[in-house]
Amino acid sequence: MVDLRAQLRVRGEILVMTNGCFDLLHSGHLYFLQKARQLGHRLLVAVNSDASVRALKGPKRPVQNETERAFALAALACVDHLVIFNEPNLAAEIKALEPDIYTKAGDYSLDRLHAGERAALEAGGTKIEFLPFLDGFSTTSLIQKIIRAGGID
Repeated sequence: MVDLRAQLRVRGEILVMTNGCFDLLHSGHLYFLQKARQLGHRLLVAVNSDASVRALKGPKRPVQNETERAFALAALACVDHLVIFNEPNLAAEIKALEPDIYTKAGDYSLDRLHAGERAALEAGGTKIEFLPFLDGFSTTSLIQKIIRAGGID
């Protein structure tokens, strides 16, 4: 990915980077990813590994394993590149790739970003963008809907 990043830089292409668990893709994810892609020429999505999701969300998550989540994201036209990461944060990847833009949904703020990630973004001169959050859509609420429907427990 570092070589590809260098090629993009030479061609003057803007690399947008985001990350997340993306456990069960829903309308909120799709809206966000499409908006993120519009910020530049290429969108790189960093997906939390299964171990990373468990550490963040608890022992019952993820619902889908990292391969399934990555496959679904890679199938989206708005996603150009994808990487699965094992660490609790993206500081190393951010330092290595120095994306032009880093974006998160509007439920985040500068204060909510991991301190190491924020420091790496600022050190690399990356522009940080928070995109509108589509209210009412989350993986947790989707799981609750499924449970209420009697689909899973």
